[in-house]
Amino acid sequence: MNSPRSHLAKDQTIGVVGLGYVGLPLLLAYASGGYQALGFDIDPSKIDSLAAGRTYIKHIPDSQVASAKSSGKLDATTDFSRVSECDAIILCVPTPLDEHFEPDLSYVIATIESIVPHLRKGQTVSLESTTYPGTTDEELVTRIEAAGFQVGTDIHVVYSPEREDPGNPEFAATNIPKVVGGITPACLAAGVALYASVFEQVVPVSSCKVAELTKLLENIYRAVNIGLVNELKIAADRMGIDIWEVIQAASTKPFGFKPFYPGPGLGGHCIPIDPFYLTWKAREYGVHTRFIELAGEINRAMPDYVIHRTMEALNSRGKPVKGSRILLLGLAYKADVDDMRESPTFALLDGFKRLGAEVAYHDPHVPVVGPTREHMEWAGQRSMPWSRENLAAQDCIVISTHHKSFDLTELAQVADLIIDTRNAMAQTPTNPGQVIKA
Repeated sequence: MNSPRSHLAKDQTIGVVGLGYVGLPLLLAYASGGYQALGFDIDPSKIDSLAAGRTYIKHIPDSQVASAKSSGKLDATTDFSRVSECDAIILCVPTPLDEHFEPDLSYVIATIESIVPHLRKGQTVSLESTTYPGTTDEELVTRIEAAGFQVGTDIHVVYSPEREDPGNPEFAATNIPKVVGGITPACLAAGVALYASVFEQVVPVSSCKVAELTKLLENIYRAVNIGLVNELKIAADRMGIDIWEVIQAASTKPFGFKPFYPGPGLGGHCIPIDPFYLTWKAREYGVHTRFIELAGEINRAMPDYVIHRTMEALNSRGKPVKGSRILLLGLAYKADVDDMRESPTFALLDGFKRLGAEVAYHDPHVPVVGPTREHMEWAGQRSMPWSRENLAAQDCIVISTHHKSFDLTELAQVADLIIDTRNAMAQTPTNPGQVIKA
């Protein structure tokens, strides 16, 4: 799009609401791009960290925050009245599921209701939170217009799904193509200008609903394929076949195949949650999304499969789960990050504890369990230190996340029984029967 608004003027202020794994990298991107970047969050500890030039997300270095702060381009606050200072406001707040696996838009609604009293004409409002098609129209536009603004003239409203991959060194926030949809053509032009100012590539689409469904498709694609390979893992195990070897062999095909890998379940804020936003919305239209729901059932059942395999392995050594010392390696949902959102390790901790095991975890990226909505009982639990003595004292060690920092050679030297859910031990010499894949 080559309109005069293809980039924002450098004197503009960009506000980012929600300074987590999505919002903070975006805020820093605008600050490093020369824009005044103003962050908003309800957590004062995050604001204090940024004011001191410190990070609170492991894969974002202190130096990046300190540089943005010292440049005078970075500021952060809990005061939502300062929304009036912003030329654009980008919402990056959570969209979890409730206990019935239905969308919980409480964060989005609370945020938009907090900023509406402070909006002014000429601003652009963008929602980045993953959600079902129609959310931007139904929740943002209705509230903004109820406040007396005309969307497309007074205020420009867009939807642009986040595509962050925390800990992936190949993709920072700004080199991932940015999909943008607008309520009106004028809204779309404003959204393109907003994101083209810092993103290498912007992908305009015809509506906010298209952009909303684009994000869901991306995550449903992964969820369904992971569900498929998780189901195949169980079948292959019963047949005495190593599914990891099968995946490696299939990956040699130069076309028509993309490898997905099994695990102990799905984690992170996107893959376990986002598909159910479409499932819920599709019911309004009389559509039963069977693939999505089946994949969800399979993926949610994987922790139980790992627990069952662990029970079998302990029983083969004459040990019941009750009273056994079980150490889980990795609390973060993916390798080499500190993000524990929706981590399947929590389901493993819960399951082994219910069975009477003495269960602990080790994760250098998560030294202590912080508060979570679903697993408050584990808040304050500390990571067991890595030592030969601690490893040797366990009846069973379960690798639930494969962090590069794990010394797998030392683990093989001292551990009696290893349950490997990630094929982490594949290149490490071990004794016969020492490692059980699950």
